[in-house]
Amino acid sequence: MSDEPVKYVLPESDIPTHWVNLMPDLPGDPSPPLNPGTGEPAGPDDLTPIFPMGLIQQEVATDPEVEIPDEVRDVYKRWRPSPLFRARRLERALDTPAHIYYKYEGGSPAGSHKPNSAVPQAYENKKAGVRRLATETGAGQWGSALALACSLFDLECVVYMVGASYDQKPYRRSMMETWGATVHRSPSDTTEAGRTHVEHQSGSLGIAISEAVEVAAGDSETNYALGSVLNHVCMHQTVIGQEAMRQMEMAGEEPDIVIGCVGGGSNFAGLSFPFVRRRLRGESEARFLAAEPAACPTLTRGVYRYDFGDTSGTTPLLPMYTLGHDFVPPPVHAGGLRYHGDSPLLCGLVRAGLIDAVAYRQNETFEAAVRFARTEGILPAPEPAHAIRAVIAEAESARESGEERVILFGLCGHGHFDMSAYDAYLSGTLEDIEFSEAEMEAALERLPEAPALA
Repeated sequence: MSDEPVKYVLPESDIPTHWVNLMPDLPGDPSPPLNPGTGEPAGPDDLTPIFPMGLIQQEVATDPEVEIPDEVRDVYKRWRPSPLFRARRLERALDTPAHIYYKYEGGSPAGSHKPNSAVPQAYENKKAGVRRLATETGAGQWGSALALACSLFDLECVVYMVGASYDQKPYRRSMMETWGATVHRSPSDTTEAGRTHVEHQSGSLGIAISEAVEVAAGDSETNYALGSVLNHVCMHQTVIGQEAMRQMEMAGEEPDIVIGCVGGGSNFAGLSFPFVRRRLRGESEARFLAAEPAACPTLTRGVYRYDFGDTSGTTPLLPMYTLGHDFVPPPVHAGGLRYHGDSPLLCGLVRAGLIDAVAYRQNETFEAAVRFARTEGILPAPEPAHAIRAVIAEAESARESGEERVILFGLCGHGHFDMSAYDAYLSGTLEDIEFSEAEMEAALERLPEAPALA
């Protein structure tokens, strides 16, 4: 048996005690979110109808680190620290001099990285006396995570699941219901937002967000929980990157490039932001690469503007790369990446040239996923399969140049509930769906009036 290590594992005592808040390190003055009614910078008072003060304080925090409550760290122990793997079998299959590492988040009860934020969100809402949380979910990973967290903190949970994923992934719905959540197919007939957008039967994250926000805003005992995009969500996920730093030290290496998939940005931020801080402070020269679907190419083809986070225009205006808040992306299997915009923090870093982006079609993405499964044994979710596609391209580039390169990527969840997608790929019926340029242009024409972004 080879004595080459494959897995790097940390003890529970190494679960981070603080989250990394990248806000103080950002270059320049970040553009603030805007109140949709007044156009003025949004403050804590604009968020109190749907968020508890504990999360609002995290959202606007200016300290470089924010302490993780002991109650949250105790729950984290159920799956954290997560393992870091060296993909030696994939390296050999690619015949590359590159060293490939992946941080695997699929060992959480929900099967992804999403509980890293669902747990502190449920905790803060429970502490504030909230009875119920309403949310949206794309592929079902965030909905599963919040259903789990609500069950642990004795909260009710209602989930609006994007129609295309509701149909494609019925067992994600079953998982949420097993943990006690009520799940609605979005667009639904339970909200005005759903009824307004009933013609878009495939749904979108923007529509589902509108439905969940409407429910929360209309009930004083209900708050809203978001699985990505906002500052506090990205911050919660930085436990991933902090652990990965320690594990890369165990391996005796430093990444030359950090890769992750991007839909709203929480997974990518969670792995990369601790490393981005090093880069911003002149302590690293690592590159960062965000991989997204060609059917919803926000970072690679969107415009950098103020836009609503939801389709109905009820959320604050956020500075981000967007395809237009009422653009409905095609129903690709990577449902967690079908969002019209991205995290303002992430978009600001892309705008500053610190993060690059690339887009891939469905078939080349699943080809990479199957290649990974047949070498490393783990069946990846469709979302991180985009990152794997980018990793393979980097590894092949290293082979062609003869350059040794250390690659770190985020495998944010398993694909055990995505077998219909794999079945379509393996049977040769998976389509390379492209987004509609005409529909996107029409959506961009309907962007709200707002100050231009530099």
